[in-house]
Order: sequence, then structure tokens, then C-alpha cells
Amino acid sequence: MKEDLKRINGLYVTLLLTLYACAVIVQLEAASETKTCFQKKSPCFLKKQTCPNQCPSFSPPNGSSKACVVDCFNPICKATCRNRKPNCNGRGSACLDPRFIGGDGIVFYFHGKRDEHFALVSDTDLQVNARFIGLRPSGRRRDFTWIQSLGLIFGPNNKTFTLEAQKAAKWDHQVDHLRLSFEGKEILLPKGDSSFWTPPGSYIKVERTSDMNSVLVTLPDIAEIWVNVVPVTKEDDTIHKYGRPENDCFAHLEVQFRFLRLSPNVEGVLGRTYREDFQNPAKPGVAMPVVGGEDKYRTSSLLETSCNACVYSRGSRSSDKIEPLSLNQNTVDCTGGSSSGIGIFCRK
Repeated sequence: MKEDLKRINGLYVTLLLTLYACAVIVQLEAASETKTCFQKKSPCFLKKQTCPNQCPSFSPPNGSSKACVVDCFNPICKATCRNRKPNCNGRGSACLDPRFIGGDGIVFYFHGKRDEHFALVSDTDLQVNARFIGLRPSGRRRDFTWIQSLGLIFGPNNKTFTLEAQKAAKWDHQVDHLRLSFEGKEILLPKGDSSFWTPPGSYIKVERTSDMNSVLVTLPDIAEIWVNVVPVTKEDDTIHKYGRPENDCFAHLEVQFRFLRLSPNVEGVLGRTYREDFQNPAKPGVAMPVVGGEDKYRTSSLLETSCNACVYSRGSRSSDKIEPLSLNQNTVDCTGGSSSGIGIFCRK
């Protein structure tokens, strides 16, 4: 009899623990945000994705290091976590002076020229230009350059957005060095992690990912852009012999793009690397594989869509008519050494 009671009590306790665990799981799932993919040509069309418990929100509260991300063109159709600042070792990144990692996962450098503008991405309904700043020490044949600002032209109504790192003699972590504008009017974005701004019509959303100097720019159904402002430090100057003057810390942008759709004809310094027919001329194993294209991608201003290779068509093409490329935008892991996979070479 006692044996039977012990067995019954054990089953009762197991049942209670199981019910409790199920209740906890249900509560966690209820707290997690979800998103349904509505891109008709997506493998995840009409599939609902729930954020993982590790990052339950697309716009997490102050202090959270990771946010939930949904990729409707990932055949797995599962939401994932990602850092809230640019990953300079990830695909679609442009950091340093400047070092790019293309959609093909290959690392390359594009120096351009100081005080000039170049198209990073030129597609049917999206143009992203960059203004380069830099300097040329005596005896050097090319400029050292950094990305100082971005100009975006997007959507069927040719909306414009600019983001720039403001010039500063010395870097101050307590100062916001970002300047933003939409349709030519400056945006006053309150300081503070997760504060955001969006205009009527929801063409764009700008969200801080730290108290200052870092934002996530979202163009719905087009792209997400993580941006961080950093200086050229004295240590950088010593290591790379930039010759940085005392009155300018060369505040510049670290950028990472996540494209939600691109056409097969996408162009630009970075955009072309997402094309399925693109053969990257960067030489693997070279410390600084420089890829040219200055003459192809030079634009006359930050918001000019014309260049020798640009394909922007004033957003006249419907997104339903764009045959999207297969966008595999996973992170390149450079922590294990210089070689990180086929066609990927990680080194500063």
C-alpha cells in the first residue's frame, strides 16, 4: 500500500512540474513578439515567426544588447537574435578606412577619395551614397578615407534621408555626434536608448540603439541599417600612421546593412557584391585587397542618383515585380584566425 502511495505521489509531483513548465513556456511565448512575412516571393510567405526567449523584442528596452530579427528570405523561417550595433565582421558592413564585407562574404577595401561621394548601393528603388572624408600624408599616393555621411533615396516617392557624423576636434563620449535629416529637415531625436522617430506615412523609422551615437534605420520591406559613430583614435593614428591633426578626430561611421530585397541588377560599391553573377576581384590572402570602381560609382552629391553604373529608377518599379536575390546575410566569424571560410579572409 505504501509503495502504491509513493508511486501516486511521485506521479502527482511529476504532473505538477510538467504543468508548471508548460505554463512558463506559454508565458515566455506570450511575451515574445511575432512577425508574419507578407513578401509573396518569400519562402516564408504568410508564416509567423516568434522571437526567441533570448531576444523577445524587435525593439528591446534600455540596456538590452540584442534584438530580434526576422529574415523572410531565410528558408529556415525562424527569427534570430543579433547585436544592436554594426558588426564589422558581418556581411554588408563598412567600417574602418573603409573595409567592406560584401554579400559574398569577401573582405575588400575601397578607398575612393576624400571630400567626394560614391554610391554604395544603387537599385531600382534604393540608392545609398556615402561621403568620404580623409587626409593624405606627405609622400603617400592615395588618401586615407572614412565614411562621414550617408544619403538615402528610396521608395516610390523618392524620399530622402541623410545621416552624418559631425566634425569634432576631440572625441567626447558624452556628446551626440550624429546629425539626421529627412526630406531636407533636421530630425531632433531624443537622447536615450530605444527612443525613436518616424514620420507620417511610416516611410522610415530611426531608433537609437544606445543613449547616443548609435542608431538603427529601418526602411520597411527594403533594408535595415545599423550605424555607429566613432573617432580615429590616437592608437589608430599611431598604428596606421594616418597623420591625424590635433584639431580633427575624423569622426566617422561604422555601418552594417541588412537588405530585405534586392533586384538582380543591383549596383554600387557594396551592392554589386550581392549579385549572383558578380566575380569579386579582391585577391584572397592579401592583407588589404583593394577593389576599385571610383569612376563607376562617383556621384556629384550625397543625394544624387546618377553615376556611370547607377541603376536607380526613381522607385518607379513595384516591389511585387522585383525578383529578389537570395540574400544569405549570416555573420562572418573572424575570431578563429585569418581564414574564415571559402572566399573569406579576415584581417585589418
